[in-house]
Amino acid sequence: MSGHSNAEVLESDTVDMLLPVATDPLKRGLDIVVAGLLLIFFAPMLLIIAALIKLESPGPALFRQKRGGLNGRTFTIYKLRSMRVEENGDKVVQAQRKDSRITFIGKIVRASSVDELPQLLNVLKGDMSLVGPRPHAQAHDDYYSALIPTYHLRFQARPGLTGLAQIRGFRGGTNDVEDMANRIRSDIDYIDNWSLVSDIRIMLMTVPHLLIAENAY
Repeated sequence: MSGHSNAEVLESDTVDMLLPVATDPLKRGLDIVVAGLLLIFFAPMLLIIAALIKLESPGPALFRQKRGGLNGRTFTIYKLRSMRVEENGDKVVQAQRKDSRITFIGKIVRASSVDELPQLLNVLKGDMSLVGPRPHAQAHDDYYSALIPTYHLRFQARPGLTGLAQIRGFRGGTNDVEDMANRIRSDIDYIDNWSLVSDIRIMLMTVPHLLIAENAY
């Protein structure tokens, strides 16, 4: 068997089979306009939070990590750092409730999902979309793709800041394979039934879901 990763095989197989969810110019235009306006609006708050993060614990204000994107291509995702800087090697450890690594400022930004706002830069770059499957760490992509046969189908769309799975309640850490399988089913449902109207509906529904989500920590 060759040493090619799942992402490499997927990219070679699907590069010429992009779906409307990944190619529609109106979706991309909406991403650019809305992401640009949101960045301008939130810039002062993000700068203040970044300064507080730096004051609370040593390390960069921005957290960077490789994630799987469209066609399985990897990209660098941006988040406000919410944990103390620790060396975990190649192992990716999901945040848990009362995780000792999470800082005081980190608890606030994670509960409100403000830590995700730097991903608006990823949207402007074209790595992500406002709406789509949430991107996972590469280690999780490799692990779950071996257990869930349809996992690779989520790479047919750009990953999103929010998505159908999130407004259905499949947000935060995954405790077992069935939790992830439920999320993947929602991701595929979004891709199969995508429309610009569905994107707008998901964006409008995201705010109330953030406010009432019990699995954000």
